[in-house]
Amino acid sequence: MLQRRDLLRLPLLALCGSPGLAWAGTSVETTGVRITIGGRTFLQYAPVTLAERLGYFRDAGLDPEILDVSGGSKALQALVGGSAELTAGAFDHTIQMHAKGQKIVGVVLFGRHPTFALALRKEKAKDYRDPSSLRGMTIGVTALGSQTQFMVEYLALQAGVSPADISFVSVGGGTGAVAAIRNGAVDAVVTGEPALTALTLAGDVKLVADTRTNAGTIGIFGGLYPSGTIYARSDFIERNPATMEAIALAMVRALQWIDRASAEDIADALPEEWAQPNRDVFLTSIRGTRDMFSPDGRFSAEGANIAFRVLSTVDPQLRGVQVDLAQTFTNKFVEKAHQTLSSR
Repeated sequence: MLQRRDLLRLPLLALCGSPGLAWAGTSVETTGVRITIGGRTFLQYAPVTLAERLGYFRDAGLDPEILDVSGGSKALQALVGGSAELTAGAFDHTIQMHAKGQKIVGVVLFGRHPTFALALRKEKAKDYRDPSSLRGMTIGVTALGSQTQFMVEYLALQAGVSPADISFVSVGGGTGAVAAIRNGAVDAVVTGEPALTALTLAGDVKLVADTRTNAGTIGIFGGLYPSGTIYARSDFIERNPATMEAIALAMVRALQWIDRASAEDIADALPEEWAQPNRDVFLTSIRGTRDMFSPDGRFSAEGANIAFRVLSTVDPQLRGVQVDLAQTFTNKFVEKAHQTLSSR
């Protein structure tokens, strides 16, 4: 297992290529980009933090400021409002914003499925039969209007339950979800790792719908559902192509590193406090969800179609609306990253 001191030297050792990887002859237009994340310590967003801590952003000529906010919808608001240039959030947002006439484009896919699960408090779990049992419940989500809420609404609608018959409350990130369950403020939560593993191992909850793995996601949505995405406004992308190439290079390197690393290596490379209060629980959560990370950063038309189908079910603003899904993502920067890495 790599020691922490070794991990700090990884950029110099050039784990994914030669040191100082930068785009030959090209300077980035915006060095200090601001990236918002709706709950940075959720494990699904780890590729962004790893790209930072392993020095891959720096190697690509970037010095990003990573801003942690309470949920995905808040992260999107920061992007739209101009207080950030990039967001690490749900692919859903690119579709929703295109439907509103705002061109938000995904440039790197780092999450192949939503990586959340619906967890019922143990007192409620004994009476749960199927999603029709969600009627009348109070359910905690990361933020109102976020992907965590849409997941529950989709399950409810498939079972003939109106989302209006469910009360949703914002509980923020993983620590907020754990507290909401343990103090009885909610009947259930939709949250990510490592909170889910902590709650499950403690016997506090029962998982009834799980998108942390490929198999679970396919079972709920009928296919892999693209989730974790680096996205930006199309006008920023057009004005800053070298910056976007650098972002893609750093993120692809991080994904390739994750694909080869052990759970212990990943935990060592992340901030120590992420593994608190129990490193064994943190390692278990990493091992159980390894396939949530994209190995290459590429989007697919099939994934975009699955996301649109699900969103059209739960979001009234998308019903009957035509969205050119090909405009919601681009693989050109990721492809350039792969070309650069393969040539080193």
